[in-house]
This record gives sequence, C-alpha cells and structure tokens, in this order.
Amino acid sequence: MSSSFPPFTCLAAFEAVARRRSFTSAASELHLTASAVSHQIAKLEQFLAIRLFERTAHNVELTIAGDDYLRRVSGAMAAIGAATDNARKGVRNTLHVHSTPSFATLWLMPRLTDFAKDHPSISLSMSASVVHSDFSAGHTDIDIRYGAAHWPQLAVKTIFDEQIMPLASPSFIRRHRITTPEDLMNVPLIQSTVGVLQWPDWFTAQKIAHTPGSYAYRFDRAFMALDAAVQGLGVAFESTSIGEPHLRKGRLRPVFASGEYLPVQAHFLVYPERHAQRPEVMSFVDWVLERAASEPDREMRKAGWKRPSRRPRPEPGKA
Repeated sequence: MSSSFPPFTCLAAFEAVARRRSFTSAASELHLTASAVSHQIAKLEQFLAIRLFERTAHNVELTIAGDDYLRRVSGAMAAIGAATDNARKGVRNTLHVHSTPSFATLWLMPRLTDFAKDHPSISLSMSASVVHSDFSAGHTDIDIRYGAAHWPQLAVKTIFDEQIMPLASPSFIRRHRITTPEDLMNVPLIQSTVGVLQWPDWFTAQKIAHTPGSYAYRFDRAFMALDAAVQGLGVAFESTSIGEPHLRKGRLRPVFASGEYLPVQAHFLVYPERHAQRPEVMSFVDWVLERAASEPDREMRKAGWKRPSRRPRPEPGKA
C-alpha cells in the first residue's frame, strides 16, 4: 500500500469517534476496547502530524484540522462501504449519477425506463441537488450540471442546445390576450432566479427598452417556475427542453406563435477523464446525448408548434 495512505483500521477508528463523539461508543461499534481505539487515533495523528481531536473529561471534539480531514475522507469511506455492500449482494456495474433537481425531475426521470431497457446490466444510483459534486469524495461517477461551463480539469459534454422563451398556460394566454412582446409588461412575470438567461435578456433581444423591475413570483428552481406557470400564476421564461413534459401535455405553450427564443447551452455532463475508462460511464453519457439529439424536433411537433425561422440574439456575453 502507498506510504501516503494510512492504515484503514486507523481511518475506521477516526470516522467512528468523529461521528459518535465518544471513544467508548466508537469502541463498542468497532468491537474494540477504548484503549485500542485511542491507540489507532494516536497512530493516525502521528502519521498525519496533526491533532485530530480535542479531548476533555466529558466529550471529544474535532479540531479544525480534524474536521477538514473528516470531510475529505468520509466520502471515500462511504464509497468503499457502498462498493463492499454491492459486492456482497452481487451487484455489479453500479453507476452513481448526480444531477440538478429540475433536470432530474423533468428530463431524466421520465426517460429512465428506456435507459433500464437499453442497459439492463447497469445498476443506477441517483441523487439531486444544486451543489456540484466533489469527485474527490468518491461518491459520484457523473455530475449533470447547470450553468456556465468552466470546469477545466474535467470532461464536459453539452447535453443539448436549449431554447429559452416565454411559456404560459393556454388559459392564461387567452385570458390576458397576449399578442405582442410589449403585452408582457402588463402581466405577472415569473422569474427563475438561477437561470443563465433572464427576462431582461429577452426584452433586450426584442428591442424593448423597458424591462421589468419586479416580478410577481421568484423561484430558485426551474421546475417550480414551470409549475407556477402551469397553475396560471404568470409567464415563465424557461427552457423548452426542461419544460418539455408540460409542453407535450398541453399544460404550457409558447406565448407567441412565432416562438421567439434565446439560445443557450447550460446543461452539461461532467466527469473526470479517468471515469471515461468505465464502460458504464460512457454508456450513460452516450445514451443521454443520443436521446437529447433525437428528441427536440419530434417533441416540438407534438407540442403543436414549429421551430422559428429567425433567432434573436442576446447581448454579447449574455448567453
């Protein structure tokens, strides 16, 4: 074993004491004596040349260095535990995917049945949050991220070219008699606060000088903004790719028949280059990219509208 890797028995003792804040409780969990656990911690502290715990008569607390070390090694230990559990249960080809919540809910989940049919040998484990995965923790094989693609140390694959446009429920459009872009200045607008493109970008592209200074509703998740639009609360400025389930079922539609939109690339498959050596990783990457490339025109026809012939552009640096 590499000299930079401490004995696993020391790591197990450290994690148990840090979690339970007690040498006695950790010793009971590990089926060791408290003295043996203390010896393992001392050995690890000597190996690292740092103090991991502050010991008092009544409790045990992590030092700043110990807390930092715990955050770095706990993920790797959890990954080892999961791999061991899978091996015991005979589970092979496990793939761990992390995604942004809106993409997972509205795009990925409805298609997982097809992935399972295409790749029955892959056991998929999924999680979702807006926080990017820390690949050094060993929890994640692939991260599906939203935002500007600035991850120079990682492989980055654009999932699709998205069309961001005003979307609303058919009843809302009829009720407010929206026919021109200027009409949007007089109706409730829904803001997706984390969107790469925002309402002012669209109004600028439409050469409308006055942009909204306030919004009827604000949400920090695309799926929430879309749900609000489905409920008739206002007009959302969202991606037709992410809003596809609502468009296909007629719950939402483009506000304007010509479908003026702004283009953007904002959803990405991200992973360390070394992960590309795993067939499961590349199978998932290829499957997502193939599905994303094959669906837009078909889904837009289902939704009852056509791709516009002209494409307004946002200001430089906006997209």
